[in-house]
Amino acid sequence: MNWILKTFDELSKEELYQLLKLRSEVFIVEQNCPYQDIDDLDQKAHHLYIYNKENTKIVAYSRLFNKGIYYEQAAIGRVLVSEEYRKYGYGHDLMKESKRVIKQLFTTSEIKIGAQLYLKKFYESHGFQQLGDSYIEDGIPHIHMLCE
Repeated sequence: MNWILKTFDELSKEELYQLLKLRSEVFIVEQNCPYQDIDDLDQKAHHLYIYNKENTKIVAYSRLFNKGIYYEQAAIGRVLVSEEYRKYGYGHDLMKESKRVIKQLFTTSEIKIGAQLYLKKFYESHGFQQLGDSYIEDGIPHIHMLCE
């Protein structure tokens, strides 16, 4: 798999457009959740993604943050796989690569996420443990999780 990692300034206009379009498709349209996805944190993140085999469409994506930007710990956010590609295990591949990149780039293995509650078992399978009680974010139950 050819994962691509770029800072905001390294993204081309086409890449940024595709990333924002995919985030809108998954988090706003598919989940029927009107919220402000563009949050002024993209500029501070590293963007990890992969294209389909034809190299025409981004199909999996996450934002990676160093310690102190999103949480006190390093963070992974906006984790998503295009609906038509979920059956291929890209979500697991994305989490493994996100953790590997954070460890290498930010020299830490302590990672915090704000996860949708229904994905708890998925994130637990990648070493994350729930912190505290669930909370509602944009009308969806979430939990904080930590991986050390």
